[in-house]
Formats: sequence, C-alpha cells, structure tokens
Amino acid sequence: MTTTEKTYQHFAKILTDLLGNDTAIRLIVTGYMPLSLEYIGQSAEGNRLIAISHTGEQNGDLMRDPEMVFELHGQGMAEPLSFRNDYMGILQEVYEYDDEGKKTHVRPKLKQDLKSFARTWFSNLKAQGFLTEAKREKLS
Repeated sequence: MTTTEKTYQHFAKILTDLLGNDTAIRLIVTGYMPLSLEYIGQSAEGNRLIAISHTGEQNGDLMRDPEMVFELHGQGMAEPLSFRNDYMGILQEVYEYDDEGKKTHVRPKLKQDLKSFARTWFSNLKAQGFLTEAKREKLS
C-alpha cells in the first residue's frame, strides 16, 4: 500500500467516524470556529461526497474558512477534491468535469497540495479536540 493510500484511508476514517450515520453535524470546541461536516451527494461514479469546513460569519453571511470536499471511494479512502476559503475568495478544484460530472482532467500539483493541507488540518483538529472532546450538534 502506498503512502497516499494510507493517507486517504486515514482521511476516510476521520470523516466517517465524525459523521457517523448523520448527514450533517456541527462540532463545537470552545475557542475555535465551529467545524461542520455534511454529506453533500454523490459523485458521477456513485461515491459519497463529504464537505468539512470551519465556518464564521461576515456581514450576516456564512463564510467557510476553509472548506474541503472529499470523495469517499469504495476502498475505504477519502480523496480531497476541492478547497475553498470564502474570506480570501479562493475555490480550487483538483479535477475538471464533463457535462455528466465525470472527471476529465486532473491538476496533480493541486492534488498533492490538498493532500498535504488536509493531513496538517486533521492533525490540528485532533490537537484542538475536535476529534475527541467536541460538543456534537446534529444538523439534519
């Protein structure tokens, strides 16, 4: 098994453990922005898509800081697909898609960058208590 596969398995475990059987949750840890996880649908290949984001508010609008979308593959792996930061006006997507939503082109450097960012982010979430001691609110 490659390092990337092990990393993607780690991402899948965290996301599925946190979300459980719910479709949307918010995790609260005092002193940090809330963390939301949400099942947002399926990819063209039929895989679950999960969004995870810290959220804040600006002028009454919900702002993602950041949000990442992951595709959960049948092999127990979660691949990062996109990164968004509303405060900075950034939206980056690893793949380009055709009209049916199927992947057509990949951006390999961005794919590597998002894997690295997610690894660091999940490590920080663990250190901040989001993976162990957060207050859990079911949203749907």
